[in-house]
Amino acid sequence: MLRTGIIQHFFSDDIATNRSRNLAAIRQLAEDGAKLVVLSELHDSLYFCQTENVDNFQYAEDAYGSFYDFYGKAARECGVVLVASSFERRAPGLYHNTAVVFEKDGTVAGRYRKMHIPDDPGFYEKFYFTPGDMGFHPIDTSAGRLGVLVCWDQWYPEAARLMALDGADMLIYPTAIGWNPDDAEDEKRRQREAWITVQRGHAVANGLPVISVNRVGFEEDLSGDTSGIDFWGSSFVAGPQGEFLYLAPEDKAAEAIVDIDLSRSENVRQWWPFLRDRRIDAYGDITRRFIKN
Repeated sequence: MLRTGIIQHFFSDDIATNRSRNLAAIRQLAEDGAKLVVLSELHDSLYFCQTENVDNFQYAEDAYGSFYDFYGKAARECGVVLVASSFERRAPGLYHNTAVVFEKDGTVAGRYRKMHIPDDPGFYEKFYFTPGDMGFHPIDTSAGRLGVLVCWDQWYPEAARLMALDGADMLIYPTAIGWNPDDAEDEKRRQREAWITVQRGHAVANGLPVISVNRVGFEEDLSGDTSGIDFWGSSFVAGPQGEFLYLAPEDKAAEAIVDIDLSRSENVRQWWPFLRDRRIDAYGDITRRFIKN
């Protein structure tokens, strides 16, 4: 069993406070036996992408800056593999939304730069982030081979499949997603259920556990252009048949330990041999933008 820690938090505009709360949660989960701990997307700050504002580039950090020092030390102190999320300044004017995986000794096991970048009201990420250029490759750690993706990537079965085909033991999605408070209640439910369903589908289609960790709580749109975002929490872990192993509340902070039996993936893939039956000779058109002229 892989004891996995989930941290679903709300955040303030104070980076030091957010980091302190994250560290306290990592420590507690490690005391409870976690070997892998997963944080949500952009967990050091408010979700600044609600508006296009050059002042928000102040949140970005060069590789191996204070972000790496802080979370590398946390991983080493607690003896856990830690999946964290950074606003990476790669070069002047070049930034990425980057997941960083720390090994339990505090070293960097690997990174993944978010590939799919949204540009929707309240989610103006294309203003801030350059699409990733590291491909879809799992990161080897003492907790397993982690197929780390980020938020908007979770809607794309191609990303999940490529991670699976490259030997991922699990799929992990640090996330920041919610609804507009002005949306009708039935529309809110449809959005949340679609988000959960598509990721459970990745678990089923690839015979792998899925770990999805969202933030929670209302965050104001300081530009006043929208009514802000209610991040819907609902962090969850699904097994390789899409079964819920854990589901967090949609309106509260949550920290949880989830035991994941990685050996079940082999059994499920024997029962449901989707990888065996793929028609790889007939999928060439998948790389086209659209097939019908």
